[in-house]
Amino acid sequence: MLTHEWHFQHDAGRDFAETSAELIALHPQHAELIAAWQPRFLDSIPGPIAGMHALVEELDAAGIPLFAITNFSHEFWPPFRAREARLFDRFRDVVVSGEEKLVKPDAAIYRLALSRFGLNADEAVFIDDNAANVAGAEAIGLPAILFTDAGSLRVSLRAMGLPV
Repeated sequence: MLTHEWHFQHDAGRDFAETSAELIALHPQHAELIAAWQPRFLDSIPGPIAGMHALVEELDAAGIPLFAITNFSHEFWPPFRAREARLFDRFRDVVVSGEEKLVKPDAAIYRLALSRFGLNADEAVFIDDNAANVAGAEAIGLPAILFTDAGSLRVSLRAMGLPV
């Protein structure tokens, strides 16, 4: 019922009121549970990935410009961003799929981000834990790393000459 496909609509820019009304129409017996999903959404996101805050802090302290592209609902992003301010305050800009109505791995979101960030593809590196998103970035010439853990990412960034 509350599938990844259903949730992905939010990342693509659809409003929760719309998608939940459609789902409730299909499953009226679960109306309360469906309605509870939005206010409890942040509870479904686990805490930070071990080692990532330190890595981001090191990159920021070294003067490496940090930017992000996230598949995230335009409605759910502001409270998540506020909850994770310690991390995201270090980023100069974040492209949010739900605001742009573009989602990774569509090439358009990478192009939009590079344009907005004032970067050429060869001046950046894209990091993501989803292989399809990494392939999408690479398809437009954006160097990319498939994230598996903070330690491996640190090794990859060092190999690129970054001071971590």
